Amino acid sequence: MTRTVVESKSKTAVLGFDEPFCVIGERINPTGRKKLAAELEAGDFSTVEKDALAQVAAGATVLDINAGVVYNSNPNPNETEPPLMRKIVEMVQGLVEVPLCIDSSVPGALEAGLEAAEGRPLLNSVTGEEERLELVLPLVKKYNVPVVAISNDDTGISEDPDVRFEVAKKIVQRAADFGIPAHDIVVDPLVMPIGAMATAGQQVFALVRRLREELGVNTTCGASNISFGLPNRHGINNAFLPMAMGAGMTSAIMNPVALPVTQKRIAEKKEQVAAAGIILPEGMDDESFVQMFGLGSTMPRAGKEMEAIRAANLLTNNDPHGGEWIRFNKPADSAGAEGEGGRGRRGGGRRRRA
Repeated sequence: MTRTVVESKSKTAVLGFDEPFCVIGERINPTGRKKLAAELEAGDFSTVEKDALAQVAAGATVLDINAGVVYNSNPNPNETEPPLMRKIVEMVQGLVEVPLCIDSSVPGALEAGLEAAEGRPLLNSVTGEEERLELVLPLVKKYNVPVVAISNDDTGISEDPDVRFEVAKKIVQRAADFGIPAHDIVVDPLVMPIGAMATAGQQVFALVRRLREELGVNTTCGASNISFGLPNRHGINNAFLPMAMGAGMTSAIMNPVALPVTQKRIAEKKEQVAAAGIILPEGMDDESFVQMFGLGSTMPRAGKEMEAIRAANLLTNNDPHGGEWIRFNKPADSAGAEGEGGRGRRGGGRRRRA
């Protein structure tokens, strides 16, 4: 049975067909997050710290680290991204114990992350493009790490799932030429938005089955791609993830955290409540208010997608005796959820090399 092993200095995450679904937290990524990008350029890592702790507390088993900031002071990512990647990797692994996923389109940043990471991180990513294969596969071999393989090549992203399968097959074969085994290739078959392609869900389920049965590889995806552009995206994601798991998908790059209710949303709801003539208890705090009206929470917590994943793990017998499901559904203790997984220290470590 295919097993892809990802390690930190002290913890191991295993991707496999008979293993619990691996959640790769995506939040440490400045793409589309102007505030985070500005903070990183200014040397402020407070949001990175919060995101790392919150994602582990919500159930992430691996954390994706992306340092793709385009600096206003220097727009060349080949110069700015490698040292930033190193800094973020060192900081995050000093806060949490879970393994890391080093994510970049800049080869120098990939290697900087690999040099700084303790254990055996996941590398993200290689594609079927010839230039990318020649740049990334030697790093995978040198550092003896698993790699995400994205099913597009020099012709771009095909809407034909058979073409995407052939690209994945090509990457697995080229990796073998470098002495990289198939169990260290985690294929991303590329999930298309269901709003743009009605068969996107059916396509990816069939493709995941082929990747499992014919290539024997583990798989991952950007889980939220399926719901892009549609209302109630969480509802679609909640259905998609267990169905993908049933087809054989073994991990996803996703946000495990339900973000806090904003003060703006709370103020709007309070206005609606007052307009309806509802009198609230004197001194009611914001957390009690949002809980009463079903708005969520003022604190980061595990999202509904995590509930769906844990339920699917239970139903597929990848949660023996339901221990994880029971633990997840117990009320949080007074220590606070964000304490889970933190270690508050750093240490050195060596990585196995080929």
